[in-house]
Amino acid sequence: MTPSHLIAGEEPEHLTQAARRQAQVDPLAALRAPGDPPWDVYLTGTVFLDIIFTGLDSAPVRGTESWARGMGSSPGGVANMATALARLGLRTSLAAAFGDDHYGEYCWDALEQGEGIDLRPSRTVPGWHSPVTVSMAYEGERTMVSHGHEPPPEEPAPDVPSRARAAVASLTPGRHAPWIAAAAREGARIFADVGWDDTGQWDLSALTDLRHCEAFLPNAAEAMRYTGADCPKAAAHALTEHVPLAVVTLGAKGAYAVDRRTGETAEVPAIAVEALDPTGAGDVFVAGFVTGTLAGWPLADRLAFAGLTAALSVQEFGGSLSAPGWSEIGAWWRRVQSVEGQDPAGLRRYAFLDGLVPEELDRPWPLRRAVPTIGFRRST
Repeated sequence: MTPSHLIAGEEPEHLTQAARRQAQVDPLAALRAPGDPPWDVYLTGTVFLDIIFTGLDSAPVRGTESWARGMGSSPGGVANMATALARLGLRTSLAAAFGDDHYGEYCWDALEQGEGIDLRPSRTVPGWHSPVTVSMAYEGERTMVSHGHEPPPEEPAPDVPSRARAAVASLTPGRHAPWIAAAAREGARIFADVGWDDTGQWDLSALTDLRHCEAFLPNAAEAMRYTGADCPKAAAHALTEHVPLAVVTLGAKGAYAVDRRTGETAEVPAIAVEALDPTGAGDVFVAGFVTGTLAGWPLADRLAFAGLTAALSVQEFGGSLSAPGWSEIGAWWRRVQSVEGQDPAGLRRYAFLDGLVPEELDRPWPLRRAVPTIGFRRST
């Protein structure tokens, strides 16, 4: 690893020792300069307490009881994206409401102390309980049940987003989020994803904030429904009429991207892994792509890196705490190179990691993982 990829330059004062040890690699080190925004990425959204059941043989059947062979708890919702970005070495700021219950305390501690995420724009809402999602993983899929209430509009809610190089937004049809335009006016590069359109209209004009975005990252089904295209690649090209860069995820087939500004296209296959829990894999993919884009990598390298981080994440419990760090990325890269009979073309596809991943550490910093339950007393 070259010195230019070590953590260098000034750090925000609040970064914890844990966060500094955890990041290990600063992918933007060579680009940092005095006067840069203090944060690399800004996020806002809802933090859930995720409870994940894995090892189910099938989906739960009405009127029966199912037993899971594994269970984990971790912060979820927007915490998935925030944690994935922080573990890739990006200075991440999050504005969110937290309940003042034990779930909220656990999520706050896990994100601020465990991951070094800036929570100064966030707030604890008295008397509001944390939203909860129960996720059941089986056969590489997941079923989720969630419960929560909108937090009251209490101060100190942030009036404007933290100044950052980029922001990640989740677009909702028919809903305008003023902070997106505000962030774009301050020079942030906006990356957007979208959820399933429950209205069934699939009208791109209803995504009013898309005009402020640099990149849009839907999955294949969403992209085809929004554009009316009959295949994901055609959908990606159609989306570039509305946003400069379109990235369409193809599930087990990988991802395809089109950059209208350069005319560049790229397609990268997925990495085959045995999935334990797919919760949050889409968020980890976006985080990997944002990291490569801010670092100025070629489009195909960004797609490959995003797919790799997502593939590593599904092998662990939990949406947020399953996100890989650089030590895990480096371990994967060293391992695949040591296996005989590897496809040379496949190895060349990830050769860009040679200049990024750290050498094997004598004492790698352990990443937090989802735990079966929360609230155990810590040993002293």
